Amino acid sequence: MNIAIVLALGLGTYAIRFAGPQLRNRITVPPRVQMLLSMAATALLLALVAVNAFVPGGKFGGWALLGGVTVGALAAWRKVPFVLVVILAAGTTAVLRLIGVA
Repeated sequence: MNIAIVLALGLGTYAIRFAGPQLRNRITVPPRVQMLLSMAATALLLALVAVNAFVPGGKFGGWALLGGVTVGALAAWRKVPFVLVVILAAGTTAVLRLIGVA
């Protein structure tokens, strides 16, 4: 049963990947729609990050987590290397929790 599901999902994935290049020249997407689609992808990613960062497990993650995510976002905005962004965000959260910020 599980093998059949995995094979069906694999075939579906392959069909979608195969259809993209085949349909590229047949479908014309207006530039405005292309712009909206690229913005929608960014908005979707930000929404996923916000939900997972601020409400992990269905309840508020705490002010320390919010502070860490904010510091990480600011560092990413300033184009700091990714490893440093992660270290700054995790370190800020850890320090805030250490000093008692819940």
